Amino acid sequence: MNLEETTKAITQCAEQMNSRYQSAVFDEWAIVSIAQKKSRILGYLGPRNDDFLKNFANDLGALRTQLMHSSHGVGDFEFTRHGVGTLHEAFMVLGEGIYLICNNTQNSMEGIAKNALWIDAQVPFVELSDKFRSNPLVHAL
Repeated sequence: MNLEETTKAITQCAEQMNSRYQSAVFDEWAIVSIAQKKSRILGYLGPRNDDFLKNFANDLGALRTQLMHSSHGVGDFEFTRHGVGTLHEAFMVLGEGIYLICNNTQNSMEGIAKNALWIDAQVPFVELSDKFRSNPLVHAL
């Protein structure tokens, strides 16, 4: 996939998740490249465009270990139940060194998961991960 196709797929996923959940599951979706331990935003949908990259390292919180020191394959994802406020709740591997970072700035995954609609809202997220498994994002840096 290219960046335009990726952004379209993420937007569609967000819309489907929000529809199934009847509220915003994640209000921040960021495509981030982490190459040579430097973060670069390739795309961002959310309420704090200017502050997102500036606070990225701190906002990784509990996901930092999985993101920085794991061998996840394309399409793999992780959630943390304790991300509150600007602390990120999830990431998905989109391509080599490229990640989708998901966050709800008003709620935590623990709070999101308490709603029974969360079970059905996960379906588009898993479908998105399958799209990247078969067609990873390739972006020349």
